Amino acid sequence: MEEVRLIENFASWQGEGPDSGQAMLILRFKSCNLKCSWCDTSVKMRISAESPHKLSDIQDSINKNRAGILVTGGEPTVPRHFDEAVTLLNALEYPVANVESNGFQLEELIQETQFNKNIHFMYSPKIFTAEDVDAAVKKTKALLSYPDLFIKIVYEDRVSVKSYLDWLTSVITMDLANRVWLMPEGVTRADLIRNSESVFDACEKYRFNFSSRSHLIFGFV
Repeated sequence: MEEVRLIENFASWQGEGPDSGQAMLILRFKSCNLKCSWCDTSVKMRISAESPHKLSDIQDSINKNRAGILVTGGEPTVPRHFDEAVTLLNALEYPVANVESNGFQLEELIQETQFNKNIHFMYSPKIFTAEDVDAAVKKTKALLSYPDLFIKIVYEDRVSVKSYLDWLTSVITMDLANRVWLMPEGVTRADLIRNSESVFDACEKYRFNFSSRSHLIFGFV
């Protein structure tokens, strides 16, 4: 495979999670298996057309910008993107890669990537209902054994989210707790800043990390 289909390919920075502030080449796929009402990229995914991007050109951009890669979407693990996501992670040379996923086929993707690559897998469960809690618990149990797995959660003051965090706190070790990040909900700077107060409170309660989602606050994506 010499090229992949993307809706975005540009140099920026990681705006959330453990690699915040690092230079990244944003590589965005179009499709997702979910439709979250607060998704900050839903409009972009709907109106943006896919186009082919040569791996050689992407590698040149990595080298020129001395950047890692952020493989995102959409959802990189849905069937139409899965093989291309694997290709990006295995064929390119980079200092670090981030993969942002709602967990759909994340285990399968991890198993297909080369073990010697510096890849951080960002599991971001979407939790709205009791059934979502059960699914997130099951998925988390399957993923926690991977040392390069990080959990990022858009925190909202809902019973379902709190139920998942209560469970996570009860089973997680100190080392694993350092791999959990809570983030404010919102698609505008004002929303994110306003909602950050409750996220700080939750981070203090559960002893997890706070992520500001600075790419949205400062508008660099």
